[in-house]
Amino acid sequence: MGKKNVAVVMGGYSDEYVVSLKSGQLIYESLDPEKYNVYKVIILKDEWYFQSENNEKFPINKADFSVEANGEKLNFDVCFNIIHGKPGENGELQAYWDTIGQKYTGCDFYQSALTFNKKDTLAVLSKYGIPSAKSIYIRKGETIDKQKIVDELGLPCFVKPNQSGSSLGISKVKNMSELDHAFELAFAEDDEILIESFLDGMEVSVGVVDFEGETIVLGITEIVPTKEFFDYEAKYEGASEEITPARIDDETKHRVEEIAKRAYNSLGMSGFSRSEYIIMNGTPYMLEMNTNPGFSPASILPQQAKIYGISIKDLCGNEVEKALAKNKK
Repeated sequence: MGKKNVAVVMGGYSDEYVVSLKSGQLIYESLDPEKYNVYKVIILKDEWYFQSENNEKFPINKADFSVEANGEKLNFDVCFNIIHGKPGENGELQAYWDTIGQKYTGCDFYQSALTFNKKDTLAVLSKYGIPSAKSIYIRKGETIDKQKIVDELGLPCFVKPNQSGSSLGISKVKNMSELDHAFELAFAEDDEILIESFLDGMEVSVGVVDFEGETIVLGITEIVPTKEFFDYEAKYEGASEEITPARIDDETKHRVEEIAKRAYNSLGMSGFSRSEYIIMNGTPYMLEMNTNPGFSPASILPQQAKIYGISIKDLCGNEVEKALAKNKK
């Protein structure tokens, strides 16, 4: 059996592409070269291309996701999807790959599309007994009754895009006069927004994966932002303290682990996931689930895996082997 061709697919259409390139580089370096021929594929709004070791660019043929490089056609046995945001985390890329019969890592089209939509994810998970904050959903162009929002949710509250990653466009609103600016920021990212009640508790980030046939919680990381909340700057520019394992008692730890696994399995997830919760009075309230979380050396999930005792090489190799084992659509 020859070595399998694995494309590490990174980039994306949102501002998160910079983080995705770092995540992709770590996976590119971590996959076992004894088992796989590993290649870089970069997807941006204006171009999809294969990047050679000499940094030459060769366009991707979208008919079958192949590439012609140096007179030879290259097909990929597996695409390792590590795009954050669109089109790799919202189901668009998965639907395309399904159509052409291309195998890929991570969850399927439906799970990607669902989890990228915060409102729908929380609505589905509520049926499985997973609590979340009180919220109001608004589409762009609808009449907004600010007094009703404050009466129902109280202040402070959070205004966030319904479909966006990396905490882009999120605001913590402390008085009614700040709502208009918060709406403007959120609507710049998405045509739908969520306004959520403030949960006064500890924020934790929980990594869950299916590893060697078992759903496992890699770790619970406590987020201590130096700013108001865990925004883009806190996530990617060091404006937060991340403590793994979180400083919680055993009973709360087991409750968070149980709910995180239940959420993952209830949604039919596969691959990497990182969910955010606020623990209030011992109860974890879900904020969102990320199906392609950051995977740079500074990201939470690789740190959790290291503490759990799973190497990045084994974690990434497990994803490739699961994808290879799938039947082509």
